[in-house]
Amino acid sequence: MKHILIVEDEPDIQELLRAYLRDAGYSTAVAGDGASALALFQSGSFDLVLLDVLLPKIDGFGVCEQIRRQSQVPILMLTALDGEEQQLRGFGLDVDDYVTKPFSMPVLLEKIRVILRRSGAAEGEGGLRYRDLTMDLDTREVTVAGRPLELTTREFELLHTLLSAPGRVFTREMLLSRLWGYDFYGDERVVDSHIKNLRRKLGRDYIETVRGVGYRAAKEAH
Repeated sequence: MKHILIVEDEPDIQELLRAYLRDAGYSTAVAGDGASALALFQSGSFDLVLLDVLLPKIDGFGVCEQIRRQSQVPILMLTALDGEEQQLRGFGLDVDDYVTKPFSMPVLLEKIRVILRRSGAAEGEGGLRYRDLTMDLDTREVTVAGRPLELTTREFELLHTLLSAPGRVFTREMLLSRLWGYDFYGDERVVDSHIKNLRRKLGRDYIETVRGVGYRAAKEAH
């Protein structure tokens, strides 16, 4: 059963979301403010975070930023702010999608279903499996069809980032800030170089180029 963290400060909406998600076959946990949401996230394992923007203590953008420092869990934002600037800010923090209040529950449930299906790599205790590729996150060993690969630390982190969120497009800027740090001032083409090396070592193309944007895990192995 998929486990969803609901972060919403309005009790009526909390109960509405909890009831609909339960009836749809999901288990839930609920937080009413940003600080409680981060504490719950640290103490549990969630498949998706349903995150309101306007929250007490820490707003939704702050919660999202802190979650993204440690996890690629899908995040679906609920917001009464439908302006382009707000949505772009969220996508810049790697939000998967937006739902604007007031929202349709059937549409929300469909968005959740699609996002969970898209995040199709199976990541469990200490490991990730993507088709015939396995990554041991504790020993940092990678195999393809049983064949061990020798990856550098950066190559391992890059591959893990892409495969932990299949279908999600990562721009070069996002990958640089996540893996090299916000203070990186070098050439963005360093990402292309690492992708090229990864493709050569994998022996097949698990990574798609999204022309003019960045990279994502391939939908089908070639």
